[in-house]
Amino acid sequence: MTEARATGEATTTGGNELRLSVSAGDGVPAGVVRYAHDKLRHLAAHERFPILFGEVRLHLEPSASRDRPAEAEAVFDVNGEPVRAHVAARELMEAVDLLEDRMARRLERHRRRRTDRVRRLHGREEHEWRHGDPPSTRPEFYDRPAEERRLVRRKTFAVGELTCDEAVDTLDLLGHDFLLFTNAATGADAVVHYGDEHGLELIDATGRDDALGDRPVAPVRYRPLGAPHCTVEEAAARLDLDVVPFVFHVDPDTGRGSVVYRRYDGHYGVITPA
Repeated sequence: MTEARATGEATTTGGNELRLSVSAGDGVPAGVVRYAHDKLRHLAAHERFPILFGEVRLHLEPSASRDRPAEAEAVFDVNGEPVRAHVAARELMEAVDLLEDRMARRLERHRRRRTDRVRRLHGREEHEWRHGDPPSTRPEFYDRPAEERRLVRRKTFAVGELTCDEAVDTLDLLGHDFLLFTNAATGADAVVHYGDEHGLELIDATGRDDALGDRPVAPVRYRPLGAPHCTVEEAAARLDLDVVPFVFHVDPDTGRGSVVYRRYDGHYGVITPA
């Protein structure tokens, strides 16, 4: 059973008062909760843009098979934009330190991103695309037996219509492996994700040749294959068959794209557009 503890002392960031909450599960000492709160609050206090809300979660996986059982996750609402990090380590204190470092770099990229948006309007040559963090400290996937896997979570996610470069920036800020979005170049649902060797790839539901848009800066590979039309259950079956981290597909009932993905606990999750 999960035990939750939270701290919510206020601090000031970007001229606004931030309330930062830290929650933890069983096996996480109170001292680690306080350590995480102080570390992330100090980081937030030095952020130039207002952080409207901050949430930190700590978890210690009881499974002895995990090489890095300590997990730490944080989400900051930076003036309406989510900035997220999720790390894993051998010990909880190490996980908190990694989380602070990862969030500091994500916040720095958020500031650069705002500057880059202005630069793109004046000249593409001023923009340098910056690759995100390699996933060396991400949590490990639990190889749950296929007969035990089930769909346990459905989420909707709305980021609006984005160009390919904007989608890559958002993917980087959120710290996810993939991002479901509406492609500004085609008007269709699409996914940008990290492919083999952490390279970026785009999948567009239409399979159109112009899906990358006008001269994207980010080094994104695109293969105009489109997306299969199938149900969520059929997409989940493809996960087992092809041993891939996710399947982007078009729901035949709604005509919209959605993603069935493999969760860290070995079950399946589903993301649909809002």
